[in-house]
Amino acid sequence: MTDVNVFKSILSASFLFAVIRVSTPILLASLGGLVADLAGVTNIALEGIMLSAALMGVVGSAFTQSAFLGLLFGVLAGVVLSLLLAYFRLRLGADGTLTGLALNMLAAGGTIFILFSITRDKAFSTGLQSISLPNLKLPLISSIPFIGDALSRHNTMTYIAFLLVPLVGRLLYRTRFGIHLRGVGENPSAAAAVGIDVVRTQYYALVLSGVLAALGGINLSMGYLSLFVKDMTAGRGFIALAAVYLGGRTPVGVMYASLLFGLADALANQLGSLNIPPQVVLGIPYVVTVVALVVHNVRVENARVARKNQAAA
Repeated sequence: MTDVNVFKSILSASFLFAVIRVSTPILLASLGGLVADLAGVTNIALEGIMLSAALMGVVGSAFTQSAFLGLLFGVLAGVVLSLLLAYFRLRLGADGTLTGLALNMLAAGGTIFILFSITRDKAFSTGLQSISLPNLKLPLISSIPFIGDALSRHNTMTYIAFLLVPLVGRLLYRTRFGIHLRGVGENPSAAAAVGIDVVRTQYYALVLSGVLAALGGINLSMGYLSLFVKDMTAGRGFIALAAVYLGGRTPVGVMYASLLFGLADALANQLGSLNIPPQVVLGIPYVVTVVALVVHNVRVENARVARKNQAAA
């Protein structure tokens, strides 16, 4: 493919379709990361939750021949890992980062073990006749040139992901639970003083975080692809954490950050057809992640200095 053709493809509806498609799992996981972070319990186990849910969704749908039941299996896997994280972090006082990393390693090895036990294959679930979630054709939008090609015929989970943005926003900022959750995250001592059960609220936050991240993993194996692949999350859980902070810890900001990372991923796929070293192409999403974190840290530091100067004045 020539440089001109690559440039044209980037401006096409199919490229925008790809950006939205690859952004979906990151968006779902980052919404989960946002809920946990606002409660003061950063969920480092997003990667492992996504991976476990991706496998269990495929296994569940294969054995029940139902995409819906497969989705429930995947969500249940996410809830179990979230409860483990909550128990070790909130009840036993273990370090949240170390516990999250341990659960990620458990998921990486555990998924391979379960996959091999069922299929005798350590990398792919092609031996399972799993059911994928359906794609949806939007009745009115699909007939609009360019827009229809970009926004219609996505997987069901893609539309769910973007609908969850305002729903999560309403939950966090318009409900009693959301107010309690953010209060616990900002000042747990003050929250406890007014009668809020801090530990229970953080438990709920981690479980909800696990459900949202599990939906992202399910999207990978039952929407983005139609099978489970070893380590198929490929760092998306950690990219989702970066999206939380780049997005200013708000649902809408997280959505824009996820689309930015999706753009980087889709762009890397397009540039792969040019005479560019594959190491450079594959590194684009991760370079964008590092730059995003640097921008976030600079922004936070500038805000801190501004508050300090204002207080001194």
